[in-house]
Amino acid sequence: MHSRHDDTRRVVITGIGVMAPGGNGVKAFWELITSGRTATRTISFFDPSPFRSRVAAECDFDPVAEGLSPQEIRRMDRAAQLAVVCAREAVADSGLDLSAVDPHRTGVVVGTAVGATMSLEREYVVVSDGGRQWLTDHGYAVPHLYDYLVPSSFAREVAWFTGAEGPATVVSTGCTSGLDAVGHARELIREGAADVMVAGATDAPISPITVACFDAIKATTPRNDDPAHASRPFDSSRDGFVLGEGSAIFVLEEFEHARRRGAQVYAEVSGFASRSNAFHMTGLRPDGREMAEAIRSALDDARLAPETIDYINAHGSGTKQNDRHETAAFKRSLGDHAYRTPVSSIKSMVGHSLGAIGSIEIAASVLAIRHGVVPPTANLHERDPECDLDYVPLVARERRVGTVLSVGSGFGGFQSAMLLSRTGGAA
Repeated sequence: MHSRHDDTRRVVITGIGVMAPGGNGVKAFWELITSGRTATRTISFFDPSPFRSRVAAECDFDPVAEGLSPQEIRRMDRAAQLAVVCAREAVADSGLDLSAVDPHRTGVVVGTAVGATMSLEREYVVVSDGGRQWLTDHGYAVPHLYDYLVPSSFAREVAWFTGAEGPATVVSTGCTSGLDAVGHARELIREGAADVMVAGATDAPISPITVACFDAIKATTPRNDDPAHASRPFDSSRDGFVLGEGSAIFVLEEFEHARRRGAQVYAEVSGFASRSNAFHMTGLRPDGREMAEAIRSALDDARLAPETIDYINAHGSGTKQNDRHETAAFKRSLGDHAYRTPVSSIKSMVGHSLGAIGSIEIAASVLAIRHGVVPPTANLHERDPECDLDYVPLVARERRVGTVLSVGSGFGGFQSAMLLSRTGGAA
């Protein structure tokens, strides 16, 4: 067993799988976010007319077309289905022969903010007769209700698919879950508990209960007449985020393990840190101190100077307070370099998929390194004077990207920062 924080054990990403609004798979995702097109639209999963915010970024996901069996579709919530399909793409992309890997040295970490929301709400409507009965009749529930109740079923499904018999965990830290899940997987490899981790996050929260909850606190945009331009991070007219869904799953490997099998390497997970503001469930201090501390700590972990960051993949939710808070955090942690560094938010195009978005943003960050392109911030026409950095408005930018900083903020006060760095191609 290796000691904790063994600096000889570097962790790299060798496979990527993405299911996101606007196109299924890594290729379609990258084409969407570099084109500046948006996948935000009027909600189609249910009648949104009673709600304040009626827009969302939905995946065009068909589990039958993706090869899931009728039994798998019945057993798994939509979020679990998205994760399993992404895991399949990531493993295929990595070229890893799972049957040749020690299953006890292979683990799974899945992040999710709200678990099996869609299935839980659907089943509650059935057992309560549309909410009319206070005492519900469990006899009307599907046999898999327990799987919907416990988010650990997500990790189990991915572990079953991959044959992983090592550590299997669900991380649920609100909207930083996608970053924190990959950060935890990296830690398990560094400390010697595993050589391979299948890790990422998934959420499918577009349901009446979720929409009602965000309506109540006015966190989501009421820009219902123009769904395609409703998500407007850093713009002076921004008025809330657009709910989304999706998943991104990665194959992470110990660097020498990847090198021995001649794997392609997308990037190294070179630094990670997480902090809590211990302040408010949904509120953020304007000075960005906690996020700045997470960024500084991630830089220390990676032994990198602020000047090495070539691109910042922002949380950029499009709420008034987040975008100001985050801008302040970049200045506080990076100093003058913040003004020289391109920043963008892909939530402008694929919405905010809660726990999943952190992993989807890791995918965007890694692909920016691979292709030398910084995705734009769509719908950014008039910058908020308090948001005075280079937010790459409207059009993608070619740029050599060696290191990306990706950050997230989560309800509950969670602040996470991850650094992803080029390693030079094949391991």
